[in-house]
Amino acid sequence: QVQLVESGGGLVQPGGSLRLSCAASGSIFSFNVMGWYRQAPGKERELVATITNSFTSDSRINYAGSTKGRFTISRDNAKNTVYLQMNSLKPEDTAVYYCNAVRQNIGYWGQGTQVTVSS
Repeated sequence: QVQLVESGGGLVQPGGSLRLSCAASGSIFSFNVMGWYRQAPGKERELVATITNSFTSDSRINYAGSTKGRFTISRDNAKNTVYLQMNSLKPEDTAVYYCNAVRQNIGYWGQGTQVTVSS
């Protein structure tokens, strides 16, 4: 059974930074793609960033336009963990952030972690 556990959310002032972590229950090598999504109140869940897993080439990374240049996704294979470094946070980044992993066309979700950007 796949388990994804997010951590690192919280309250931060505009312009501040947070780092989210997503710890997987097994090796992240088994996942074709891992990523972060977010859902703000009254809105649909949207892509934040994804990172592919590859043994033979550099991982491909994709960012949503609104986060490009401010957010950085990375992974630590030894720790089976994917990170999302968020800088220059804005009030519109306020949302529940979810970790996602895809293996053999099946998607898995974590329980989410709340990020609130407010002064």
